[in-house]
Amino acid sequence: MPSTTPSPAPTATALAPDLLAHFVVKTARPTEMIDWYSTVLGARVVHEDGQIAFLTWDDESHRLALVKVPSVLRYLFPLARFRRKVYGVDHLAFTYTSLEPLLLNYERLAAAGIMPVWSINHGPTTSLYYEDPDGIRLEFQTENFNTPEATSEFFSSREFEANPIGITIDPSYLLERLRDGAPTESLLRRDAGVRPGTTPRVNKRAITLRTL
Repeated sequence: MPSTTPSPAPTATALAPDLLAHFVVKTARPTEMIDWYSTVLGARVVHEDGQIAFLTWDDESHRLALVKVPSVLRYLFPLARFRRKVYGVDHLAFTYTSLEPLLLNYERLAAAGIMPVWSINHGPTTSLYYEDPDGIRLEFQTENFNTPEATSEFFSSREFEANPIGITIDPSYLLERLRDGAPTESLLRRDAGVRPGTTPRVNKRAITLRTL
């Protein structure tokens, strides 16, 4: 019997995928990379052999694949880090649904000796950046506004035009304030993570290699 399901009509509209499934990294440091992602993201190895390792941290079959390359290539690490700073993909970003888990994860990683290389309130997000053993940068962020409309409004504001990068922050100070009972909403303001008596770096129009 012929199908009664109508054929989909052609479309000229871009059809964005529903999810980002995984990313793949070529590495000469598979052991260090597995240890780092196990600590930072709670990743577990679902398969490993002499050529590749697959890791996941949720119900996806794999979120990260590590392709093993000859160990001699680890000596190219300084070149790889420089390349990330000037060309190509800069970082991957992961979102927490609120500030508290972002800061608790910061505290947990700090106790393990893993510190952010950059802590900043961008305006739209509060973000902590980390680098894995190969220099790949991960951003852990939380949204500072409750709705997409409010975020869009901020992107159109004079404040964002004057400073589209943000203000460096001290996440340990934010955590102290959170534990002292400060309302979460007040901790999402751009200057909320600036410890009294310190002068934060305010990132304006000039985006240097350091800010990248």
